[in-house]
Amino acid sequence: MKTRHFILSLIALMAVGGAQAAQLSGREIMQKVKNRADGDSRYAAIEMTLIQKSGHKRVRKLESWAMDIGKDTKKIMFFTYPGDVKGTGFLTWDYDNTDKVDDKWLYLPAMKKTRRISGKSSKTDYFMGSDFTYDDMSTRSVDEEKHTFVREETFDGHRCWVVESVPYGKDDIYTRRVTWIRQDCLIPVKAEYYDKLNKLHRSLTISNIEKVQGFWTMHSMQMENVQTGHQTLIRMSNQKFNVKVSPNLFTVSKLEKGL
Repeated sequence: MKTRHFILSLIALMAVGGAQAAQLSGREIMQKVKNRADGDSRYAAIEMTLIQKSGHKRVRKLESWAMDIGKDTKKIMFFTYPGDVKGTGFLTWDYDNTDKVDDKWLYLPAMKKTRRISGKSSKTDYFMGSDFTYDDMSTRSVDEEKHTFVREETFDGHRCWVVESVPYGKDDIYTRRVTWIRQDCLIPVKAEYYDKLNKLHRSLTISNIEKVQGFWTMHSMQMENVQTGHQTLIRMSNQKFNVKVSPNLFTVSKLEKGL
């Protein structure tokens, strides 16, 4: 009987060891997230609501297109509402190679001027009064940060990986980010950003996840600056994948011409 118990215990230990050995690293998890299938090109209509601590709301509407070119991604978006921001455009060229600095341009029609967003500004400045930085509005390279697997955890009824990411650069507005990633669809559903004093700075939640054209798709994002009480709610609709779009759309010339 003792021998039988010993063998069962040994099998249990081997099973636990095998499960631990099979656990993905933090980088491997984030690479899977980046590699999640979402077509070669994408379109979405976006409604952005800026919510002050007092509850006062401002609504803005945009249209967005994106295209993958190899491992790189190009994206352009234009504001369509309200009138004071209509025609404002944002263009990004996101490079997978960490040796290359992503290119970002913001076109302001009232000034008829295109502003180049520098590397430092993109990490610390907020996009059009929202709680998202310019960097948040683009696609980061996995190797811009050191990713560490923390644990597995159930969040909102779904099994998630929890990963801590620490940026290698010192210009980022946060010193570390903790992300909850759904294992079934490889979409982050929650993220916490901590400041240089290791205090919670911003909190992101992603919801209304479902399949569109066979691709797992998020429809709602809410970023809250917990230190100021300001919030930004983004709702995406009419999302389309593998849309017909010309590479010429993703140019400064087109950015300045508008829709």
